[in-house]
Amino acid sequence: MRRSIRTVDDVLRMLDAMFDAQADRWTDRGADWWDTFYVDRTRGVPFFRSAPDESLVTWHDGRFAMPGSGRALDLGCGPGRNAVWLAGQGYRVDALDLSPAALDWGRERAAETGVDVSFVRADIFEWQVPDGSYDLVYDSGCFHHLPPHRRVSYRSLLERALAPEGWFGLACFAAGAMGSEAADEDFYRTRQLGGGLAYTDGELRGIFDWLSEVELRRMHEMEVDSGLFGESFLWAGLFRRSPEGAGSVGG
Repeated sequence: MRRSIRTVDDVLRMLDAMFDAQADRWTDRGADWWDTFYVDRTRGVPFFRSAPDESLVTWHDGRFAMPGSGRALDLGCGPGRNAVWLAGQGYRVDALDLSPAALDWGRERAAETGVDVSFVRADIFEWQVPDGSYDLVYDSGCFHHLPPHRRVSYRSLLERALAPEGWFGLACFAAGAMGSEAADEDFYRTRQLGGGLAYTDGELRGIFDWLSEVELRRMHEMEVDSGLFGESFLWAGLFRRSPEGAGSVGG
């Protein structure tokens, strides 16, 4: 049908379709790419290790008064390393990913650790937020694979999922260190995301300016035997929602 666009969601899906399935798109057509990525567990991918982000662990050391329990949502959880750690701290965790291979790996890790995590195969923008809201929403490596137009959808998701005074933690590519620094419009010309989008600290502050910044820094580099994951090419950002919440931008 040539004239199929009638809603904002139709526009977003049309823009999704502009990107090749091999360009790390965070849409259902990209699931096969991610499944192939996670099938070989022996590859030396740093975040394949069963180690939580050093920033996530640090933020729970008592300095920021983060809750030690409650409901947590892990967006793009991969093999579940952060979701399993959060469950071990006492959180009730929902963990979303497109890849069945990654989710199976996460379930195995949860079983080995003796914790309960609800692993769900879902496109984060099609997934229905359950009743209630989350005390913590965490994203390690999902946000920087979103095409620019999906930042609108991402904010809408956070607004629905994040409780008043809830916490939002993020790990994403830092400009000058990893990822593409092309202008937003250039991604639509090339129809590729260049392996992921790089952000400056100022850009992140602008995107999440409806939340209160708690800390925004580069992630600390961690040794393999530290039991923690940390790469300096990533931003580690912690934000908090106001008690009153915020108005929706839709999408």
